[in-house]
Amino acid sequence: MKFIVSSSYLLKQLQVLGSVINSSNTLPILDNFLFELDNNQLMVSASDLETTMTASLAIDSTSKGSVAVPAKLLLEILKTFPEQPLTFTVEENSTIEISSNSGKYALAYAPGDEFPKAVSLDEPSVTLVPADVLATAISKTIFAAGNDDLRPVMSGVFFQFSPQGLIFVATDAHKLVKYARTDVTASEVADFIMPKKPLTILKSILSTSDAEVKIEYNDSNATFSFDNYILMCRLIDGKYPNYEAVIPKENPNKLIIDRTLFLSSVRRVAIFSNKTTHQIRLKIAGAELNVSAEDIDYSNKAEERLTCDYQGDDMQIGYNSRFLTEMLTNLQSDMIMLEMSLPNRAGILTPVDGLEEGETVTMLVMPVMLNS
Repeated sequence: MKFIVSSSYLLKQLQVLGSVINSSNTLPILDNFLFELDNNQLMVSASDLETTMTASLAIDSTSKGSVAVPAKLLLEILKTFPEQPLTFTVEENSTIEISSNSGKYALAYAPGDEFPKAVSLDEPSVTLVPADVLATAISKTIFAAGNDDLRPVMSGVFFQFSPQGLIFVATDAHKLVKYARTDVTASEVADFIMPKKPLTILKSILSTSDAEVKIEYNDSNATFSFDNYILMCRLIDGKYPNYEAVIPKENPNKLIIDRTLFLSSVRRVAIFSNKTTHQIRLKIAGAELNVSAEDIDYSNKAEERLTCDYQGDDMQIGYNSRFLTEMLTNLQSDMIMLEMSLPNRAGILTPVDGLEEGETVTMLVMPVMLNS
């Protein structure tokens, strides 16, 4: 088994796949990349059992075979090479030899058949989504997903597909984000919960791709195919909470304000808030928004006045500044609208401008009890 490949081309592909590999694996074989050679096509895979990712590379070869190569060692050596062709030769003595312009390097390999096989989906449902749409959907929602091991369904992003459009939802019970598209649709109704790790990997590669992503899914697994990559992962098992029930429908108090101005103010004032509650107070009356925070234990306090466009009753409401900051940072619009009903009901944050046709973003933030 022998093949020739460009050093930088191989490194670029392996760095993407390397993000799948865990730092501590229960199975030693998972510390390797699986190389499967079939003449001019090299398939390289990485897996942590839950998520498997494969890249197909065009190379120069006339042989076939498969070996598992130590990932860390291979990445370390590839990072040091300037751009040049490298020749990989599998020797009889269980080593794979890499020949460069300046030297030879041998590393031990394991037989390829020891590497766990990826699951194949029987008669999956298929939906096509443009890469930029999927990348936006992931980045708009993933930050709101929870980290609670006791509630695994809330630790992922909920995908809801239908002929009317696509909906992506994430929540940790304190904040919720719903990202919807009506300009991209699926042929049938389906929903599943995607874990965070494969989504994070997808987000980083999709941002530079203009391909169409083919999503195939059944009850337990999903596969994302685009460009020369295939990412397969196990879905989170369970029923996603009824998120529509927690989004308040009647919100008569509407505040419209410049997003950057509001974000800067919240960030500054939050420095003076209590370090455990991160509580800030919004006091709205007429065209004035008063943002304040106080840490009674240390006699720290801050207050800022902003002008805004407000329709509704005068009100005071408290929020966790970290959640508010995260949401405002995640929106790209110039102006945002905060809709509220009562100080103990969730507020709804939406962008006023900057959305594409058929795109909606709804962010829900739970209030905190104010100390009067």
